[in-house]
Amino acid sequence: MSYDLCRLPLAKRPYYIENIRTNIYSIEELCFYLYNHACLIDGTLMNEGLLDWIRDELGLTRLYRQLYDQLEKQDGTAFFVLPIFREAGYLTPAQMREYQEQLAKLEVQSEDMKQKLRGDYLVQERMYGRAVWEYRQILGRKNPGKLGMQFYAAIWSNLGAAYAGMFEFRQAAECYYESYTLAKTKETFRKYISTLPLFLSEQEYRKRLEELRADPYLVQKIQEHNAKLCTQQAYLDEKERMHRRDRGEVVQELKERYCRSTKI
Repeated sequence: MSYDLCRLPLAKRPYYIENIRTNIYSIEELCFYLYNHACLIDGTLMNEGLLDWIRDELGLTRLYRQLYDQLEKQDGTAFFVLPIFREAGYLTPAQMREYQEQLAKLEVQSEDMKQKLRGDYLVQERMYGRAVWEYRQILGRKNPGKLGMQFYAAIWSNLGAAYAGMFEFRQAAECYYESYTLAKTKETFRKYISTLPLFLSEQEYRKRLEELRADPYLVQKIQEHNAKLCTQQAYLDEKERMHRRDRGEVVQELKERYCRSTKI
């Protein structure tokens, strides 16, 4: 970035960015969001509400008029976003060109692919509830002729990851299995088998393996792999760090993290 300090006035009333559930108070914060969340720029941001905030709270009347014209023309994301960067002087010319190329690549993607990219990013940022909504929208208008079964297998797998992030393991397993039926990959099978013990009893787990006619050798390898993950140094260090902290503080932090991740 070209600078770190805000050189324009802060807003008295913040603007709430729905996709990441965060308030912003300056055009610099808006630029930071736009630059780092390009795949999340959609109608929830490019609307009259944002424009009114830019005019009323930041006092940027000229920018408001410019963006209002672009909103009516609907020329594309770049025509709406780039004037905001220019107003703030937020990017170097090289960064501006690179960002514009990134937006151009996003523009040519299908709506399903754009929505998948949003969902994938939200999972990465642990905003699972919103990611579930994005993936379900894609599956609701499923059109295999356009993107193929591999695409939808990936959607189901990522949906499973989102549910697992919210500790909804039964739904996660169902999604992994749906993915496996579309594209029988070893990785998806591993995720499915690994999720089952998180909500099934030992007897139910073994019965399900019998129903699947799962290769005992492969199941054993998956179990060994999962056990090995629990011995990795990063896992042990995090476990030790959590043990040293106040239990009430940890519980409160986990509650807040869970509530944030499950909101839509």
